[in-house]
Amino acid sequence: MSTATKWSEASRGDGAGAAPTPDTFPTLRIRRDGFEARGDYAVAQARYLRPDPVRVAALDAALQAANAGVVAHFYMDPELQGVLAACRWPHIHVSDSLVMADKALAMVEAGASAIVVLGVDFMAENARAVLDAAGHEAIPLLRVSAAPIGCSLAEAADSAAYHAYLLQAAATQNALHVVYINTSLRAKALAESLVPTIAVTSSNVVRTVLQAFAQVPDVEVFFGPDTYMGHNLRALFAGAVALGDAACAALHPAHDAASIAAAMPRLHTFEQGACVVHHLFGREVTAQVARDYGDAFLTAHLEVPGEMFALAAAAAQRGRGVVGSTSQILQFIERTLASGAADGQVARYVLGTEAGMVTPIAHSVQRLLAARQGAEAVDIVFPVAAEAVAASDDPALGVVPGVAGGEGCSTAGGCATCPYMKMNTLDGALRALRLLAAGDAAGMAPLRPANGGARIALQDVATLGVQPIAAMRIYGATGALPDTLVARTRSRLAPTPT
Repeated sequence: MSTATKWSEASRGDGAGAAPTPDTFPTLRIRRDGFEARGDYAVAQARYLRPDPVRVAALDAALQAANAGVVAHFYMDPELQGVLAACRWPHIHVSDSLVMADKALAMVEAGASAIVVLGVDFMAENARAVLDAAGHEAIPLLRVSAAPIGCSLAEAADSAAYHAYLLQAAATQNALHVVYINTSLRAKALAESLVPTIAVTSSNVVRTVLQAFAQVPDVEVFFGPDTYMGHNLRALFAGAVALGDAACAALHPAHDAASIAAAMPRLHTFEQGACVVHHLFGREVTAQVARDYGDAFLTAHLEVPGEMFALAAAAAQRGRGVVGSTSQILQFIERTLASGAADGQVARYVLGTEAGMVTPIAHSVQRLLAARQGAEAVDIVFPVAAEAVAASDDPALGVVPGVAGGEGCSTAGGCATCPYMKMNTLDGALRALRLLAAGDAAGMAPLRPANGGARIALQDVATLGVQPIAAMRIYGATGALPDTLVARTRSRLAPTPT
């Protein structure tokens, strides 16, 4: 039997329990004392959950020598995540993109002399801007690759099409631009120069949009650049309206069915932006999940296509699923296990987001299982599509991870893996830390984030680009959009007829 249809002996724990049955998709089984993997892709993810102690010691020593903090995204390379999780150095954090910037600031305020960002370039730019805004301009902040680390979603916001979308918003009375945090600092700065703008994350986008509709009469909300997220917001709002006032109030206490229904025509969405990974969770994958995993908990990121969103949203209505951010997916798994909702010998969760999430999930689940909470074991199912296997025009990437890329996926299911995130490597992190420890300014120069010294509308990009993030922080702290943002939105006049 091939490794695509059996559980790998190499990655077993003690082998306790009944032998698992074959499933459609690669699956990682998490036990209190070990892991079992079915399918080469799951084996590849499991390989680094128990990292090489030599590599762990090397990273710990390099972090101490540089007195540096590390902030990393949940979608990080599995080897790097495994080693980071095993390090004892206190200034290490893995999270969603915005929290990375917050933690970078907290590390500096706790005594870290430098920051290394493991993510795509806009994450490093955001962290740099947050440090600068707090008065820490002298603190070095490095990426770990001299080559650009891109993001298909961020690139959509830098396109001519998105500029045209912003100009449409700028020509609209009472327009408010709601920009997804997963965009470059330059894109945020350009937007802020054209139209009142507030940033959002996948965790707070629903409440932010509804807050705008509640707080600013007749506001026209222009959301972007994530097309699927925009469509999913519409579907979520329409579903709440159909369920009635209580469902609408659960989304935002200022709303009922009538108010959300009245607002929906004023929600505009960009139609040309998507994450290359979440794009893979389409109709074919969703049909297989519905057919073969009816007893599983379903998780889906807000960036997935509508079919997967609808399936997970329906499961959420029954308490068997969640749609949200990466951190919300992790919290849902933890909550259902800790509460006993995931009863039975083996609890199954379909992971509807980037596969790098499995590392923090595995460590958290093992802690809960060790405390004898919930099921005896947990299966994490990777629902992946064949179209993930594709050549890339980017010479730095070669092949998008898949069979040809050596990731060990079956041809019936490619890899839900971001090729850009995987440009962050353990060797790259060690090299950046050595440069910091040596104070090698020339060596560090290619690793610094972009936008330093750039200007838009006669203003510094970093200063202008951080304003939408600051507006989001004010909303998070006060529960209301900033007065200045509301005033700017309301003061915009209707365009003059031509």
